[in-house]
Amino acid sequence: MIPEKILSPFQKFVKIESFSGILLMIATIVALAWANSPLSESYQSLWQYKIGFKTQNFELYKPLILWVNDGLMAIFFFLIGLEIKREFLIGELNSIKKLAFPLFGALGGMIVPVGIFIVLNQNPETFKGWGIPMATDIAFSLAVLKLLGDKVPLSLKVFLTAFAIVDDLGAVLVIALFYSGSIKFGLLIAAIILLAILYLLSFKGYYSKFIMVVFGIVIWTLFLKAGIHPTLAGVLLAFSVPIGQKIKTPEFVDNLVTITNNIKMASILKKPILSVEQINEIDNLEDWTKRYQSPLQHLEHNLHDWVAYFIIPIFALANAGVIINSDIHLDTALVINIVAALIIGKSIGISSIIFLAKKIRLVEVPLDISFRQIIGVSFLAGIGFTMSIFIASLAFIDDPVYLDSAKIGILIGSLVSAIIGYIILSVKTTKSI
Repeated sequence: MIPEKILSPFQKFVKIESFSGILLMIATIVALAWANSPLSESYQSLWQYKIGFKTQNFELYKPLILWVNDGLMAIFFFLIGLEIKREFLIGELNSIKKLAFPLFGALGGMIVPVGIFIVLNQNPETFKGWGIPMATDIAFSLAVLKLLGDKVPLSLKVFLTAFAIVDDLGAVLVIALFYSGSIKFGLLIAAIILLAILYLLSFKGYYSKFIMVVFGIVIWTLFLKAGIHPTLAGVLLAFSVPIGQKIKTPEFVDNLVTITNNIKMASILKKPILSVEQINEIDNLEDWTKRYQSPLQHLEHNLHDWVAYFIIPIFALANAGVIINSDIHLDTALVINIVAALIIGKSIGISSIIFLAKKIRLVEVPLDISFRQIIGVSFLAGIGFTMSIFIASLAFIDDPVYLDSAKIGILIGSLVSAIIGYIILSVKTTKSI
């Protein structure tokens, strides 16, 4: 049973992610239409346009698409890091009992699709795309669940969100270990030292947004130049943000009452400005508010809309524009492989391992979730989109044919998975697993 106190924040999260999924769909359609229109050359030239700066000893001059994939996506991964830390400390993953259900689902949803990809792959050059079918696009999948309304219980949405977060963590580890370039250890050590300083400050209870931003830019640059994909810096930076409040609710409320009374008793000017006493009390209010807020929660709240409504749609617009015509050269085997891994791998992997874990009593499935719904949401997990396209762009960065083939496979696999999942979940049932 889900505690009432988390329903409202989670329902707001689902609403944001659902609308983000709709924006993703619009951005994808626009990208495909633009890339296949008479203006297709402008689409390609826009994202290949280089911006940045150069000096005699340093260069940060990249095509716009790489600023999106390496820069904006680092903010996306920073938000993922905040979500992962919160879920493991105080959320749906903060105990073995809570973690078991989505963890088994995530393991099945990562291992089986990768296994299918490896088994079907016959081309050594496309083997490096094995990580593509691992992840689940939480925005798209929650958008499909949103369309179903009350036909699916909130606990199913919690399950989907939780195992998608575990999926993201797995994808982050895969990117760090297998999709980074040759490593320059001197720069990497410098980045680790800066991270260690941030972790130490966090441990001591000190947090400064200014220090976080400055250190973040430097660490991001060091990761980029060291050969480690810079989005990993976003996740590691997020882990340094403290979650605890400096003061608790009773103390804040007491001070809020005092400040309110002081403002009431302060002199009121006839001019439309504050008196000195009022300014001092407002400053006190801001100080107490900062101390009352959880830094992690505050950052997560402020970033969520930016990521959901701007960064992810921009990523889709920049990466989904595959040219589809009779002259396009595609690796059909790679397309089929990714489609099979997303549709069959995710559905079989998640549902079968949960069913097995339930039978041997390793997990406890909520009573309001039926096995049909587990199967349905397992198909929705095949909506790989954002993270899958991101991994494909890393795997085939120097192979346009393979990259376009992977994107086509991801789009087809995600679309078919969404349709099948929607059809299965549209049948309302209350029979428990």
